[in-house]
Amino acid sequence: MLPLSAAPAPTAPFLGILMLDTLFPRPPGDIGNLQTWAALGIPVQMHKVQGASPAKIVREADPRFVQPFVDAARTMQAQGAAMITTSCGFLAAYQDLLAGSVDVPVVSSSLLQCAHLPQPGVVTIAAASLTPRILAAAGVPVGTPVQGVTPDGEFATRILGNALHMDITQAEREVVAAAVALCQAHPQVQTIVLECTNMPVYRDAVASATGLPVHDVVSLLAQRWAALPA
Repeated sequence: MLPLSAAPAPTAPFLGILMLDTLFPRPPGDIGNLQTWAALGIPVQMHKVQGASPAKIVREADPRFVQPFVDAARTMQAQGAAMITTSCGFLAAYQDLLAGSVDVPVVSSSLLQCAHLPQPGVVTIAAASLTPRILAAAGVPVGTPVQGVTPDGEFATRILGNALHMDITQAEREVVAAAVALCQAHPQVQTIVLECTNMPVYRDAVASATGLPVHDVVSLLAQRWAALPA
């Protein structure tokens, strides 16, 4: 008999999501909402990395959490994950390390697709923290423009502050405003990539406001999942 703390491995391959330790709301479209994946027909399992708050990963880039994420990836593979992702685009910093730790594909961040898109521009939750090192680790072409949401706005403060409540309507306004500002400042941009895994909620609104194709971690994972061998 299994101990009470153990759970049987899923019977079918699944997408393993390495989750930050968060409290903020996750509406449908967010990587951490099960409805997001049910709508796509993708089975998922989530593994929370204890203590890995948004501020610790985004603002502080705390290296103490690297090994816990590696351990979590290995655990998810052992449980039957056919692909592994994360709930924070900033974990692109550890793409190679995570990918080298398991034998299944790892998609750490939406940023990984920038190298394959025409004239991409990035919308992020924290432009000051999205360093050249992180962009390089994700293979983002040098010179790709980056636009952050308002640092003291609803979206950034509620998520990075790990708040229990968030005004989703106001958050949408701020994400859309950042995308519009990106396009106005860099008219050469042809495609928009939403760095933050909480931004797919607003994909359609961004596409409507900018008239450009919008890519995010959910759309990337759906594409990669469909391409897995049967």
